[in-house]
Amino acid sequence: MAKVALDPAYRRIDVDEFLSMHFGDAKAELEDGLIYMMTGGSQAHARIAGNVYFALRLALRGTGCMPFNSDFAVQTGTQTIRYPDVAVYCGDPGRPANDGKKLLGDPVLIVEVLSSSTASYDQSVKLAEYRELPGTTDMLLADPQQERVRHVRRTATGWVDDWLPSGTDVALPSLAITLPPAEIFVRD
Repeated sequence: MAKVALDPAYRRIDVDEFLSMHFGDAKAELEDGLIYMMTGGSQAHARIAGNVYFALRLALRGTGCMPFNSDFAVQTGTQTIRYPDVAVYCGDPGRPANDGKKLLGDPVLIVEVLSSSTASYDQSVKLAEYRELPGTTDMLLADPQQERVRHVRRTATGWVDDWLPSGTDVALPSLAITLPPAEIFVRD
């Protein structure tokens, strides 16, 4: 990154410009005005992200909150766009007036499924960015290898950050739901 960032021929772009770009079947994120291409995930990654999305969709139906998959952007900085595996927005995000929007403000919940190639980055850089979002109260980092979840949640006194033991339910009081690990890591 440093080599590109120092090249005077490379122009950093803003969020609006990035969101208007089309990458075909490829996926990219914007970090500090620089575009980074993303690779596809593993079967385990896709399965867990799908499981979480499905469980949240069923649990939140009719509540005014809705999960979105990794096709929907989250702005974490003035020149940074992320595509978490799942993000939950509240305030009736499914209303027709929002259909054309590419950003909806801060999600209440952000979920990232960890992989060996991105786990360190997700748990440091991205997690720090997500903590800065004033409307985000919960972040889940799902570890496919250990089948456990790291739950980072905002409280009145600051952030609480816990790796939950395998098999532990994930309580999400901000959404008034609990995700059982069987729903997160189910294989059928």
